[in-house]
Amino acid sequence: MSDETTPGPQPLVVGVLPGQSPEVLQTAGALAQSLATRLICAYVDEASYLVEWDPARSAHRLSLHPDTDNAEIRAVTQELRDSIGSACGPLGIDWTLRSLAGDPARALGRLAAETGAAMIIVGTPEPGLGHRISAALNGSVAAWLSHHQDRPILIVPVGGAARKIKRK
Repeated sequence: MSDETTPGPQPLVVGVLPGQSPEVLQTAGALAQSLATRLICAYVDEASYLVEWDPARSAHRLSLHPDTDNAEIRAVTQELRDSIGSACGPLGIDWTLRSLAGDPARALGRLAAETGAAMIIVGTPEPGLGHRISAALNGSVAAWLSHHQDRPILIVPVGGAARKIKRK
């Protein structure tokens, strides 16, 4: 892991989620390794919202679920760190984990702008009815980013989508 202000090539920003398909981190890690750059992994907690944002300082946020136990938050963070470490450790790349608040697409876009990222990497929605309903109600992170960003977006197919591509 390293600090995001490390000089060198522009970093890559990758959206991460607990229980996410490993294909997203594997792809992001391999790309970061081939570009000899660092990876900024970003988890966006949709159960909180941004109250104040200042790129020079940390963001202030409030939870939509004030009863959420800090132990739960630490457990999610540790699960993400373990997943990222498993995917990126063997590649020898530098990575950091950022926890953001609010709308995932906008939060990833802000982070990419703040860090001067060369690219934003996200996965396709996981298969299943719950994920399809969420995408229908909230919109697709990848779709929003592709229409509102001035930097490249890499969309990694996961689950069923990845298997379909490999069969061709």
